[in-house]
Amino acid sequence: PEETGRRPKVGLLLLLSVILIITAIILYPKIFKPDRLEKLRSSGERISIAVMPFRNMTNDTIWNVWQDGIQNNLITFLSNVADLKVRQIESINILLQNKGLANYASITPSDASTISQKLDADVFIYGSINQAGARIRVNAQLIDSKTQEVFKSFQIEESYTEENIFQVIDSLSEQIKNYLLISKLEQGTRTDYQTFASTNSSEAYRYFIYGMNAYYKREFSTAVKMYTQAIAIDSNFTFAYINLSYAYFNLRSYDEAKKWCLKIYEKLDQMPMQQKIWTNRAYALFFETPYEEIQYVRQLQEIDDQLPLNYYSLGWIYNKLYQYDKAIPEYEKALEIYNKWGSKPVWDANYTGLGLAYHKTGQYKKEKKLYKKAELDFPDDPPLILRQAILALTEGDTISGNDYIRKYISLRKEGSSSEAVIAISIAEIFSEAGIPDKAEEYYRQALSLEPENPFMLNYLAYFLIDKDRNIKEGLELVDKALELSTDDYNYLNTKGWGLYKQGKNKEALELLEKAWKLKPIYNHEIYLHIEEVKKAIAG
Repeated sequence: PEETGRRPKVGLLLLLSVILIITAIILYPKIFKPDRLEKLRSSGERISIAVMPFRNMTNDTIWNVWQDGIQNNLITFLSNVADLKVRQIESINILLQNKGLANYASITPSDASTISQKLDADVFIYGSINQAGARIRVNAQLIDSKTQEVFKSFQIEESYTEENIFQVIDSLSEQIKNYLLISKLEQGTRTDYQTFASTNSSEAYRYFIYGMNAYYKREFSTAVKMYTQAIAIDSNFTFAYINLSYAYFNLRSYDEAKKWCLKIYEKLDQMPMQQKIWTNRAYALFFETPYEEIQYVRQLQEIDDQLPLNYYSLGWIYNKLYQYDKAIPEYEKALEIYNKWGSKPVWDANYTGLGLAYHKTGQYKKEKKLYKKAELDFPDDPPLILRQAILALTEGDTISGNDYIRKYISLRKEGSSSEAVIAISIAEIFSEAGIPDKAEEYYRQALSLEPENPFMLNYLAYFLIDKDRNIKEGLELVDKALELSTDDYNYLNTKGWGLYKQGKNKEALELLEKAWKLKPIYNHEIYLHIEEVKKAIAG
């Protein structure tokens, strides 16, 4: 999520973190072993399936007709699913007759496997009709045609009357369809995404994936539509709610973001443990502090200590708290796991976040080496190039620094960023590199391009105040911003900080505390400002 008003690089880190926090939650465990469905992954083929007749194990001949009946209904239902290839009943039953298996109760998994392979089916359904007291129970297994490994078992029960059989068939068909389609949707996803599920609806899951694809592209409005559709299909889809709240947050629709977070938080007691922890983590982001976030991520690490996204999340949180020495080992561990997997990180922020921590702790050699590796995984990546420019200028290499800046400007223009926004980013580069004169030049350039934009007024105002360059002018500028947006917490923070610099501590504290109350999420900078002013008053 991006904060309004100042420091786009901080907003970018938050955006990437939120995407990662939520991306770590979304996908299901693998259903098929990788080697078995490698062909499907690489070729994009549909999953092919053969449905065997169901064996009547009830000793009641009334159910014999439903041996073919369940088989036929399943074939009809699954044949209407575009992502599946279903072998038809005639082909299956001819092969059964050729093997002398007219008595369906005698069909073994080995027989079914042989027939399934002859039909070039990847998997087959092998089931039975059973009696359990006063109830009818239909069991079904989804089995690997080649290895006879059982991928999934299904069981449906109803009262022991023939009238209920269609309800059993419909329920069984829906469960098998969802299981197979979700498997198909998962193919080709990254190892670090495949954790666990919170929906049994393949349609809800499909919209969720569409939402994630839009989110990756930062098309947040589209993501909102897709997540909303997923929730409309499955109102208990935990991660659709969480991601929807983050999408709204990135659109700066903070009230909507919190509303959707609270909607899923209300269902906390109904969730399994991991979903509960992830939901608490999202709630902490919106309503608590980074210290609660850390606790929940540590709990997730106890469940799985080989998920790099959790280590990344801790690194990002510690950076947010300016605790860069604590951030470094977390980021490094995330990259270590990716290297062990032979995989590149999900996001460039795995590199730029660690690079920021290295930079803030003066470890420039490590930072430069890190960026060389990052260039291979994320070529022409604007956030990475921005950090490379900062490093080069910090080390006095103005030629390389200016080259990076030119490349950065070119890429941002290709991405349709406005000239004013690009100028703010260049100002931030020079400011962090310790070149305040150039930083001020670009802050003023941004304001000249959009003189009535309160964001641009505040960027320059905060710089002039924070760097003690011209506190009086800074306060005049932020007053103009506040005239345009009276209760913006960023602008109140800037003015409060400026009044503190003028020694007007009580007035400063009043404004800073107001900014604190109005902030959409925890803001460590405002917290530190308040603490410093309180010390000044006490002292």
